[in-house]
Amino acid sequence: MTYPPPSEWQDPARSDPSSAPPLDPTRSMADPPVPAQPTGSDPYAPSPEQPAADPYAVPAYTVPAYPASGHPPAGYAAPAGYPPPGGYPPYPYPPARPTNSLALVSLILSVLGVTSCITAPIGAILGHVARRQIRERGEDGDGLAKAGIIVGWVLTGLIGLAIVAYVLFIVFMVSQTSSTY
Repeated sequence: MTYPPPSEWQDPARSDPSSAPPLDPTRSMADPPVPAQPTGSDPYAPSPEQPAADPYAVPAYTVPAYPASGHPPAGYAAPAGYPPPGGYPPYPYPPARPTNSLALVSLILSVLGVTSCITAPIGAILGHVARRQIRERGEDGDGLAKAGIIVGWVLTGLIGLAIVAYVLFIVFMVSQTSSTY
């Protein structure tokens, strides 16, 4: 079963140009036609007298004639863009800043506070001292000092809570045993 096409629908198979859609869909059928492209010689084409220049060609450089020794004569200046006779000077890197050793010690002592309870607060205090030294001397190691402070005080707090819980447990057990007599 076939349906008849709607009245506004245009059959692309028809060869009637008046019913064909425009080539540019943004233009209407009533717009004037687009003028034809100009014909003739290409104004950008190279002329026979002057061949086209290669845009990727490297400009030629003539190497100066050196004496038999192979070294340039005295007073010779290297052409622009070429390194000096001894090569490029080394790039001056800034000197490496030393790491504050107290910051490293504070982190080590803070981490050791897990096994030995006394070194965690010592590590935290050394971390504070190390941060002051880093500010004064301009050294590296501020991250190590901060880590030592944080780990040291957190472990000190946990150790303090564990001691309080242990004391409360002992008090609770003593109060339970004394009431049975």
